[in-house]
Amino acid sequence: MTRETLAAASHAVPQLQDALEDSAACDGARIALTCGERHHTYGDINAAADALAASLQAVGVARGDRVMIYADNTVETVIAFWAALKASAVAVVVNPLTKRDKLHYLLGDCRPTALVTDQHLHAQYAGPAAESVHLRTVIVAGVTDEARLTAVPRAVRFDDAIMAGRSRPRPVRQALDIDLAAIIYTSGSTGDAKGVMMTHRNMLTACASISSYLELRSDDVILGALPLAFDYGLYQMLMAFRAGARLVLERSFAFPVAVLNVMVREQVTVFPGVPTMFALLAEVRTLHDYDLSRLRVITNTSANLPERQIALLRALYPAARLYSMYGLTECKRCTYLPPADIDRKPCSVGIAIPNTELWLVDEHDQRVPRGSVGQLVIRGATVMAGYWEKPEATALRLRPGPLPGERVLYTGDLCRQDDEGYLYFVARMDDIIKSRGEKVAPKEVERALMNITGVREAAVIGVEDAVLGQAVKAFIVLEAEATLGEREIRHAIQSQLETFMVPKHIVFVESLPRTDSGKIHKTGLA
Repeated sequence: MTRETLAAASHAVPQLQDALEDSAACDGARIALTCGERHHTYGDINAAADALAASLQAVGVARGDRVMIYADNTVETVIAFWAALKASAVAVVVNPLTKRDKLHYLLGDCRPTALVTDQHLHAQYAGPAAESVHLRTVIVAGVTDEARLTAVPRAVRFDDAIMAGRSRPRPVRQALDIDLAAIIYTSGSTGDAKGVMMTHRNMLTACASISSYLELRSDDVILGALPLAFDYGLYQMLMAFRAGARLVLERSFAFPVAVLNVMVREQVTVFPGVPTMFALLAEVRTLHDYDLSRLRVITNTSANLPERQIALLRALYPAARLYSMYGLTECKRCTYLPPADIDRKPCSVGIAIPNTELWLVDEHDQRVPRGSVGQLVIRGATVMAGYWEKPEATALRLRPGPLPGERVLYTGDLCRQDDEGYLYFVARMDDIIKSRGEKVAPKEVERALMNITGVREAAVIGVEDAVLGQAVKAFIVLEAEATLGEREIRHAIQSQLETFMVPKHIVFVESLPRTDSGKIHKTGLA
């Protein structure tokens, strides 16, 4: 029986956890996940998720309750995510870099009934978990100190929760496809983090759409070095399990040589990354020594790749299709650039993904013509259900669409389309710099800086200036052993940018501040 036939026979209305259940039913002995030296089959993960879901329900986790998962990229995190869905609950994956105060806020904001975590994060979660009046259980993996476990009220070992659940009945599906599957918190760079509410239908649609243009297959081996708390990282797992493929889970890309060795050993075929990762990769002197000839798909999002990084990836892996993509947490993915277009439109973020429509509007909500800049509006089943318990913020982003009764997403992103309809990101509406009476898009200046040999990363902001109104200020991280100075930077970009766009201030830094999801934290720069 094929996966498609199996899914049609088993589920009249699909839900997100079907990705795991169908793959386990189709071939339970197939390797689903590789973590370090350990391999885990679909059957094993599905059985463990069933058991954990049964234990969650036994302590009172009910349909629509939130289950927070505060942990690294581990097999326990994967099991806990699927267990939350099987318990008809809502999964909330939180970055393990999140500190105590923010975790306290998140626990108070979404009021989870259960917290799944790892003991090495005890210093961060112990206090907030003890103070939460909503938690019925705290499930802790990696317990090495019994005193720390018992110090947190209602805490149990992860393995004990699995063991107890194996003797309980298998959870019965109660949720509908319009119920929430996950709450994904935005970075909160301009204020408190907002919980983006995603239904089963939202996430199933995104998985199907992205998988279709990437042409993911059951024999793919997908690298998972992005945080599972980051929607780009989470969807690597979802799409891998949907395809019956194998996910190679890494805690991070902090040590690129170590990850390269894993990619070679596991014969990775799909490499999802962000510009920061590819910049680190470019600095590995022995990069040519790693046999990644099995790579057939490379994907990038978060920001455009500099043209020199595109050239490097194309030269290193000529057989791999390179996809430049653009999206935001509120709708997962908006656009992708077909690999055939990357040479002729390297700065474009492409066309709408399947089953999605987009257009641009001006400040009067009128559609703008091709070539003009406007706010990007998205229509489709991937658009979020709203922000968790934030009706005013939701009303700002979700507004009535052209068809009666529908709501479409006003992204807050300024973009333009060329004559062929390809999209180009210009700036966040609140990031535009007004200097000398002109409008400066930070992304355009950053793109020029990133194309300078020796520049690893760049971030541009506007700062108050008595004469200019706002001055352009650039923060630059150089590649290892690069010796560029302010004079060389100015000379290199003056031929690429108009005079009013050239930074007045240039600051060299060792690193850029980042949000929990890895994006540059421009508020921190200011």
